[in-house]
Amino acid sequence: MVNNLSYDNTNTERLTEGDTEPFYEKTVSLLQDGELIKGKVISVTKDEVIVDIGYKSEGHIPIKEFRDAKGALDVKAGDEIEVLLESSDDDRGYVILSREKANKIRMWNVIEESCNTGKTIEGKIIQKVKGGFSVDLNGIPAFLPGSQADIRPITNPDKLVDSISMFKVIQYDKRKSNIVVSRRTILEAEREKTRKDTMQVLEEGKVVDGIVKNITDYGVFVDLGGVDGLVHITDMSWGKSRHPSHIFKVGDRITVKILKFNKEENKIALGFKQLKPNPWDAVQERYKAGDIIKGRVVKVVDYGIFMELEEGLEGLIHLSELSWAKAKQATQRFKQGDIIEARLLSIDSLSKKISLSLKQLEHNPWDEMGLKYPKGTRVRGVVKNVTDFGVFIGIEEGVDGLVHISDVSWKKIKHPSELFQKGQELEAEVVGVDKEKERVALSIKTLIKDPWYGVSQKYQPGLAVNGTVTNIANFGAFVELEDGVEGLIHISELKRGEKKGIIIKAGDTVEVEVLNIDPQERKIGFGLKGLISAGDKIAG
Repeated sequence: MVNNLSYDNTNTERLTEGDTEPFYEKTVSLLQDGELIKGKVISVTKDEVIVDIGYKSEGHIPIKEFRDAKGALDVKAGDEIEVLLESSDDDRGYVILSREKANKIRMWNVIEESCNTGKTIEGKIIQKVKGGFSVDLNGIPAFLPGSQADIRPITNPDKLVDSISMFKVIQYDKRKSNIVVSRRTILEAEREKTRKDTMQVLEEGKVVDGIVKNITDYGVFVDLGGVDGLVHITDMSWGKSRHPSHIFKVGDRITVKILKFNKEENKIALGFKQLKPNPWDAVQERYKAGDIIKGRVVKVVDYGIFMELEEGLEGLIHLSELSWAKAKQATQRFKQGDIIEARLLSIDSLSKKISLSLKQLEHNPWDEMGLKYPKGTRVRGVVKNVTDFGVFIGIEEGVDGLVHISDVSWKKIKHPSELFQKGQELEAEVVGVDKEKERVALSIKTLIKDPWYGVSQKYQPGLAVNGTVTNIANFGAFVELEDGVEGLIHISELKRGEKKGIIIKAGDTVEVEVLNIDPQERKIGFGLKGLISAGDKIAG
């Protein structure tokens, strides 16, 4: 109960000394210990605050009850305050008052009202505690559960400490001094009001501000004011899509354009790149073939590097355009973020492709390659690679020559690996340079005399000679007369021999008759005369 009894100094001045005692006794009879009363601050001393409550003696309150958390006083002479009458007459004859206890009593009334009506109370979050936070409700401690602190999960609880907020009391027990409050219910109510207001003004094509709320692999969700919209990854940049986290972070305030708005399903599609012109629309006007452009390496792959000319425009420098020398993997020379210059080769606006080159900024060594290595030049080098179709020999730094399988040997071979291996040093002869295709053709067999030279004079039709069967095919048998000179016994000749009991196999030494010879085609036709000796080689 609050007693509004006030002390009128004017009236007491007209009282005689004899009359004052009955007056004060009457005043005392109106006051009871434990009551809330109002008084006026008369003075503030080092230890106490003196308050006039219209009693025969002034009330005394310890100065500490008027200091805030930082020790500053929040009272001065002349202030009217509400206090609790603890004792109307102590052993010193003083009236003992308490503002702190008066505040607590008044605050418990407010707490009860908040719990019953939903009215909000201001409080200060003091510190983190197990399961939530401790809150000061004007001198009365309360508990704020973590689940009731915010609408979203709290990633940094320290940010809430020392903050002042409005709360609702959701549970209390005055006897146990137990109070549970919620901040979330207030935020949800505010958010719902904001959402309704926002929904009224949103429309397709409108440009609005929002805060990045969540980041996923496929885009970012933006809070537009109680309503969330999605910026899909394809609507973030005119360039090739990167992970959204490379562009935004949670909490960023961004400006977006509403692309689609479905009120029934509450779905809003937003665009970020749509606030800027599409760089591909004017690319042909801004860039021309032959331009030298500075840019940033944004991606390195096995087949080359991607360079960003400007935001939304990327070009490819293919592995073949990195250097005039034989290019190694791009990852060995470049890394993401490198700033480089390149020459623009071509633009395909339809396919959104730009071709760039590094080597076109350098002198082309192939301009002099034909003069440096004229036909017939002998070169030495190490075998870099052995393939089905030939052998690659390094003839200088970054330049390899190819010995085609047909130029490996005068003798027929199935695979170059039968004669050569990687790392082997070889000598070869230049047979041609192709500047356009950047190729040097080599030959090894031209270093050796052609075994077919003079064959037509040496092996004339009708001549009987001995040879070795090298292979049996379904159309006949191949017989070698000497190294690099081979002819064929047709299947019809073999069948005639079988009728005579002559059956041959690979490795056998046979007598044959030269039937015909074509030095240009390197072909000799044989007739089977007889088996000289059986060999150990198994037919292939």
